[in-house]
Amino acid sequence: MTMNKAEEHFLGIDVGGTHLKIGLVSKSGEIISFEKIDTAPYRDDPKGFNHRFLEGMGDVLAKFPDVNKVGIGLPGMISKDRKTPLEIPAIPALNGFPLKEELKKKYGHISFFLENDAAAAAIGEYQFGKNNPPENFLFITMGTGIGSALVLDGQIFKGCRGNAMEMGHMLSRGNQGLETLIGRNGILRILDRFIQAYPRLVGDLENKELGTHLLVDTAKTGNEISLMVFEEVGRILGEAIVSTIRILDVTNVYFGGGISAGLEFMMPAMEKTVRQYLTAYYTKDLNLMKATLENNAGTLGAAALCFLED
Repeated sequence: MTMNKAEEHFLGIDVGGTHLKIGLVSKSGEIISFEKIDTAPYRDDPKGFNHRFLEGMGDVLAKFPDVNKVGIGLPGMISKDRKTPLEIPAIPALNGFPLKEELKKKYGHISFFLENDAAAAAIGEYQFGKNNPPENFLFITMGTGIGSALVLDGQIFKGCRGNAMEMGHMLSRGNQGLETLIGRNGILRILDRFIQAYPRLVGDLENKELGTHLLVDTAKTGNEISLMVFEEVGRILGEAIVSTIRILDVTNVYFGGGISAGLEFMMPAMEKTVRQYLTAYYTKDLNLMKATLENNAGTLGAAALCFLED
């Protein structure tokens, strides 16, 4: 049975260091089916990750014979023509591998769309976001690392060579990269530092394995250390946003990724920092808000790539 155009479905594949997340997505952004595949067997395959990925794509496509467009989000830098991964720290085997070309060779009837994962998440928000996102916005994803993208006139801003908007690698306090300071490990270092400094305020954090879920949960119950951690993260992120806004002249900023679950606790310090350093020209139109796709951003974002021109 072939589907008519109104029922066309797309595959979104979010490639991470530990998992592939694969979703069948409708034109309206509904995830019709979803699976998560552990990439350990891919990385350990004697023929290498790339061979296993190409073979594995056959198994995925066989499940969805009506699909003819596949979007793939990759955690790193990618060539301007969006054909070749360049620097994928979590999966170095992909570096310089002509991924799109090899996929086309093997599955010629399918259109493949490759993009950086943060840029894909931004396009997902643009295409499927619940509060009708504007044509121009900065998207910041806070997870293991800090990813970012700019949607400019409804398109990903690629910069001169294809990889603009690496906010995570902007120099921040003490000339450390922003991701080093407030990526997941950085946040846990701040948490550890505050626990050492304020032992009497530890409360529910005592003798627990420190993680970002715990940080969000304890902030919600009013733990003072957790709230101070988010305040510090809000200030550091706010400073980076000030610089970014000055360069891009953008007024809408969306936050996604797992750590954005604590956005409400970062927001007061972030707003205060941003308003302290920006003039009225910027602040009068400034909107800082949570992205709406939440945990599905990677998959929906990858699928949304299928809407972009090939």
